[in-house]
Amino acid sequence: MDEVGLGKRLQDARKKAGLTQQELCQKAGLSYSTLAKIERGAIKSPSIFTIQNIAGVLGTSLDELIGAPKAPAGAPKKQSKTGVRFVYFDINGCLVRFFHRAFSMIAEDTAASPDVIETTFWHHNDAVCRGDITMAEFNQALADRMGVDSLDWADYYLKAVEPITEMHELLSWAADHYNIGLLSNIMPGLIDTMLKNKIIPDLPYKAIVDSSDVGAIKPELKMYKIAQGLADCPASEILLVDDARPNLMAAEKAGWHVLWFDDYRPDESIDRIRSALEF
Repeated sequence: MDEVGLGKRLQDARKKAGLTQQELCQKAGLSYSTLAKIERGAIKSPSIFTIQNIAGVLGTSLDELIGAPKAPAGAPKKQSKTGVRFVYFDINGCLVRFFHRAFSMIAEDTAASPDVIETTFWHHNDAVCRGDITMAEFNQALADRMGVDSLDWADYYLKAVEPITEMHELLSWAADHYNIGLLSNIMPGLIDTMLKNKIIPDLPYKAIVDSSDVGAIKPELKMYKIAQGLADCPASEILLVDDARPNLMAAEKAGWHVLWFDDYRPDESIDRIRSALEF
């Protein structure tokens, strides 16, 4: 990122919006010193989510503020009959089958009850997915409850998840016609590892919204606001494919299109996705 160029573009956009630094800080929830440093280009690689927040307040796009190159000329992305231009896909339960087998694997290795393991997992899951605690702290909490010295949840998770291959084919098709992204409540580092190991398709995603990076989880409104900003399009043009009803209800309340995915009947769900994306 060109920090000096970013600072100049941000300053120009702020002045165009008729805001002082203090007014922008108040609207964006930033400290004056942070904004002043960004405008001077004094912060190396400022948080992309901070810049997205500022862009939203100023009524401009993230790409415009960071000076991202415009997409090369070519076939434009499609718009579905229902107005969708951007599709977000959940990961667990949509691109990979759920990881419950990990609980049994841990039980075999520790002699702990699978019920106790699962209860402990869900007790801390939101905190680690939101970034409130680290993976090391999450692992230690599990290990303490299991009565072992150490435990690596990511290792068990990666061994337990199984790609839903039919969905990988669907994503490749969707990427050819629409802007696509990933929107997931997930622990730190797992998305990068799954992309690298081809557990989830390595495609040209326009946005990857990792809950542990943005400090929010679905169905919290903050998660959808960040995702919409990164998609850089109106809420009415976004479709969320997710297996959790509360997440879909929150997205629908935010003005998105939604579609429930049933990983027990992936073929039926994929047919419904294709139907929703007809153009």
